[in-house]
Amino acid sequence: MSVDASSHEALAQRLEELLEVESFPPPEEFARDALLNDPAVYERAAADPLAWWEEQARALDWFSEWETTLNDSRPPFYTWFEGGTINASYNCLDRHVAAGLGERVAFHWRGEEGEERDITYAQLHADVQRFANALRDQGIEAGDVVGIYLPMIPEVVVAMLACARIGAPHNVVFGGFSPESVKERMEVSEAKALITADGARRKGRTAAIKQSVDEVGMPVATTIVVRHTGIDCPMGEGDVFYDEIMDAAAADCEAVALDAEHPLFILYSSGSTAKPKGILHSTGGYLTGAAYTHRIVFDLKPETDVYFCSADVGWITGHTYIVYGPLMNGATSVMYEGAPDYPDKDIWWELCERYGVTLFYTAPTAIRACMKWGEQYPGRHDLSKLRLLGTVGEPINPKAWVWYYHVIGGERCPVVDTWWQTETGSIMIAPLPGITHCKPGSATQPLPGVVAAVVDEAGDEVARGKQGLLTLRQPWPSMLRTLYRDDERYVATYFEKFGPRTYFVGDASREDADDYFWVIGRVDDVLNVSGHRMSTAEIESAVVSHPKVAECATIGAADEDTGQAVVCFVTLEGELEGTDELVAELREHVARKIGKLARPKRIVWADDLPKTRSGKIMRRLLRDIAEGRELGDVTTLRDPAVMGQLEQRIAARRDEADA
Repeated sequence: MSVDASSHEALAQRLEELLEVESFPPPEEFARDALLNDPAVYERAAADPLAWWEEQARALDWFSEWETTLNDSRPPFYTWFEGGTINASYNCLDRHVAAGLGERVAFHWRGEEGEERDITYAQLHADVQRFANALRDQGIEAGDVVGIYLPMIPEVVVAMLACARIGAPHNVVFGGFSPESVKERMEVSEAKALITADGARRKGRTAAIKQSVDEVGMPVATTIVVRHTGIDCPMGEGDVFYDEIMDAAAADCEAVALDAEHPLFILYSSGSTAKPKGILHSTGGYLTGAAYTHRIVFDLKPETDVYFCSADVGWITGHTYIVYGPLMNGATSVMYEGAPDYPDKDIWWELCERYGVTLFYTAPTAIRACMKWGEQYPGRHDLSKLRLLGTVGEPINPKAWVWYYHVIGGERCPVVDTWWQTETGSIMIAPLPGITHCKPGSATQPLPGVVAAVVDEAGDEVARGKQGLLTLRQPWPSMLRTLYRDDERYVATYFEKFGPRTYFVGDASREDADDYFWVIGRVDDVLNVSGHRMSTAEIESAVVSHPKVAECATIGAADEDTGQAVVCFVTLEGELEGTDELVAELREHVARKIGKLARPKRIVWADDLPKTRSGKIMRRLLRDIAEGRELGDVTTLRDPAVMGQLEQRIAARRDEADA
C-alpha cells in the first residue's frame, strides 16, 4: 500500500470516528480565553432584551443618544433607537483613526493574478472621504440610491462606505448576475448612479463589464467606471472614470449624522414571485447587529486576529461580515478577488498561510468542493494559526462538518455553523464558540437576544424532535424594515402567516431535546444553490422567455455538491423536440437573463406538466420524481398519466448517465 493510499485510508477512518461523536465541546484553552465563556449570558439577555440590545448599541459611536430603544406600536413595522443619530462610515473608519489605529491594516487584498495591496484604516478613511465628495460632485445627495456592480476589489468597500457617509443608500448587485438583472434592480430602486468597472477577471479571463451594461442600457444619470483590468471601454454622456473624479474631489468630508432609521442599503433577494424583493436595512439597528454578532460569534480579538470571509460583497454575507461588521470592530481582513480553485485548488490555504489567518468563514458548498479536490491541497500549507472556522449560506451536512473540523481546523478549532438571512441582517442562530458544545449539522441555539421557535401551521410550538416551521418570536435591531416601496408584500411575505409579531422565516426546522435547532431547508419556492437564494418563478420566467418554450416548471433537487440543483421541466412550442443543443441554448439563455448561477443543471423535456384540475402545477410531485421518491396518489391530477411519462424520461436520463 502506498503512503498516499495509507494516509487517505487513515483520514477516512478518522472521519468515520468523528461522525460517531454526538457533540464537540469548546477546546479548553479556547474557552478559557473566549470573549464569552459564561452560559449565564443567555439568561441575562432573556431577562431584559431591550437592556441587552442597548448594551450592544453602546459599543458603537453615536452622535446623539436615542430616546426610544424599540418602538413596537405599529407591528410589523418596528423601529429601533429612535431619536439617535449615527453614521456607518464614521463607525467603520473615523473612530479607529482617532484612536490611533490608522496604520492597522483593514484589508490584505489579493488579486486573481497575484497582485497584492495592503489597505490601512487611514488609507481607507482618506479614499472614502474623497469618493464621498466625488459622489456629491456628481449630484448625489442623502436619500439618493446608488447602484454598485463591482468585482471583489477594494473600491467596492470605498463605494459602500462613501455612500453611507453622505446618507445615500447603496444597492449592491452581485457580480455574477447578468447586466439585465442589474438593469432591473436599478430601475425598481430608481438609482441615480451606477458604480461599475471596465472589466472583471475570472479564472484567467477578462469580461467586459462596462460594455455589457451599456448594451442593455442602464436607467441612471451617471455611470462611474473603475479602471480595474485596463481594457478599453466605451464612455458616453454621463460616464466618468473613478480615478478622474477622485483626483478632482476635495479631500475632507465629514460624516453626516443620520437618524438611526435612515436607510443604509437595499439588497435585492429572490422571492417566491419573479420580481426580486428589495430588502431595506436601516442604519442604527443594522450596525448594532452586525458589530455584535461579528464580535461574539467569531470571538474576535482585533489586535491579534486576521479574518477571512470567502463570500462576495454582492451578498448579505459580504455586506455584514466582510465590510460593516469587521470594520466596525477594527479587524484586519483578507479580501480575495478570485475563485477558490484558481490559479490552483489551494489558493485559500495559501492565503491563510501567507497572511496568518486565524478566523475563516465559508460556505458548505465550498467545503464539499474542497473535499472532492482532496486533502493534499490544504496539506501543502501551514494552517496552524487558524483558531476558529465558520460556515454560512445553507445547512452543513455532518460529513462536511467533520472534514472541515479535522482537515482544516486540525481538531483544535470550534466550527460555528451560522443560520441567518438577508432579511435578518446578521446571524440569528449559531454557537458561541467559548460556550456551546457543537453538533455537526446543527446551527445550535439562538444567540443571546434572539428568540426562535419551531411551530406548526397554526403557530403552536411542536414537540421536540418534530419537524415544523422556523419562526422568530420577537424583533431584533438588524431586521429588515420593509421591502423597498412595497409594504404590502413585506407584510404578506413575513408576517401574514402568524401575525405581525411573529416573523415567518420560510425554512423548515426541528428542535432536539437539548434545544438545538436543525434547519432543514426552504418550504417556499426559493432555491438555495451553493448558498445563493433564487426564485423558481424568476428562473421559470427566464426559460419561458425563450421563443421555443411554451411552459416551464422549476424545482430544487437535492445535490451532493451544491445542496440544491436547478432542475427545469420544459414543454416546447408546437411539434419541436428537445435536443442536447437546445439544452445548451436554454442554459445560456438563463445565464444571460439572470446570471450563470441560475443555469439549470438538468432540463427534462415534458409533453405536459402535472397539474391539478384547476391548472396549478404540482412542483412537489416533480421534486419527488427528480429525487427518486414514491409518488403516492396522483389521481387528483388533471392527467395522471403525465407522471408516468416523466418518470420514464428521468429513468432514461439516469441510465444514460450510468452508461
